[in-house]
Amino acid sequence: MATKHEQIIEYITNLAVGEKISVRSIAKALTVSEGTAYRAIKEAENQGLVSTIERVGTVRIENKKKENIEKLTYAEVVNIVDGQVLGGRNGLHKTLNRFVIGAMKLEAMMRYVDPGNLLIVGNREQVHKVGLEAGAAVLITGGFGTSEEVIELADELELPIISTSYDTFTVGSMINRAIYDQLIKKEIVLVDDILIPFQDTFYMTTQNTVEKWHDLNHKTGHSRYPVIDGNLKIQGMVAAKDVLGASKQTPIEKVMTKNPITVNERTSIAAVAHVMVWEGIELLPVIDTHRKLLGVISRQDVLKALQMVQKQPHIGETIEDIVTSRVRDISTTDELIFECEVTPQMTNQLGTISNGVITTLVTEIGSRVMRKYKKGDLVVENITLYFLKPVQIDSVLTIKPKILEVGRKHGKIDVELYHESAIVGKAMMMAQVID
Repeated sequence: MATKHEQIIEYITNLAVGEKISVRSIAKALTVSEGTAYRAIKEAENQGLVSTIERVGTVRIENKKKENIEKLTYAEVVNIVDGQVLGGRNGLHKTLNRFVIGAMKLEAMMRYVDPGNLLIVGNREQVHKVGLEAGAAVLITGGFGTSEEVIELADELELPIISTSYDTFTVGSMINRAIYDQLIKKEIVLVDDILIPFQDTFYMTTQNTVEKWHDLNHKTGHSRYPVIDGNLKIQGMVAAKDVLGASKQTPIEKVMTKNPITVNERTSIAAVAHVMVWEGIELLPVIDTHRKLLGVISRQDVLKALQMVQKQPHIGETIEDIVTSRVRDISTTDELIFECEVTPQMTNQLGTISNGVITTLVTEIGSRVMRKYKKGDLVVENITLYFLKPVQIDSVLTIKPKILEVGRKHGKIDVELYHESAIVGKAMMMAQVID
């Protein structure tokens, strides 16, 4: 039977997009305490089911798919620009397809305004009215308001009209930054993207015996299975080594590994890879916040995902992209050598290269060198930066890696950084290889 928390989440999920909810209304509708209702609403907000807006309340919003993440709802825009909703609250759940800055004459401006747009403009009431009539929401910058007539029109058309104290340029930058950040997030592969769902998962229950393991093993050829109870909650993992020598009538609870390592849907594949390598695990159960089994993720799935990510170009450029794209391989037949120019984005507040960038450089170059000797993906275990001098902006670094040791599953690399032939940094990197 579902818990009260789960019942509330399901209730919120089934609400119509745009409907308002509150702690009190949820508590009354489902006969639960206000504390339980509050916690469930916060969980729904984390899942992207609702959005809480100051002076408006909590609104059920469209749960955007990952491939549509670059589109924002008007409710999210209100949060981004610290805005105040003047009218059209019933349209806050709608998704905008682009924003238009109204910095020209009305006739010229309206050629660029389409339904579903967000028109960003100052205190020009006529523009507010015409923009709403064209099917666009309006964001008024500079802290200005608008007339009662326009507010009534916004309510009638269910198109938000929002006021913010920021200027037009700042607002445009803030919205652009939010979209850009989400584009970067879109490229990060999560467990949710590649997990084997529950309905396709082979599992055992605490009521089963070792005989069930042998049946599943004969049927599937797999040797590892999650063990769940009657409420679908994870209780353990069972593998071939656990049932070795055990009687077929032995309860599975007696031989399984209790309290197994688990991950959730929002865990990144990079983090999962590290756990699998560090703990020597081939299969991980994926659970929700109530420890209910959602599916499993295998080592092979993780490897394929990591290889796929390496082939995908980022739409939004991260700091790592900026750093690694400027690394040039100038190796000779006798020596491995790389070069990298220190750009403004790579520096700290003092104008010298930041420690984080040095770490990224060491990781990137160490990985490139290891791949020449070992096929597969690397998981960095440890980086020790034990000597560093300030390197100023626009300098060109020469980086010389040296492999100290390479084993079947690991490698140790020494990295030296030079500027104008003088040594400015030394680091040691240790990594494991996933194959």
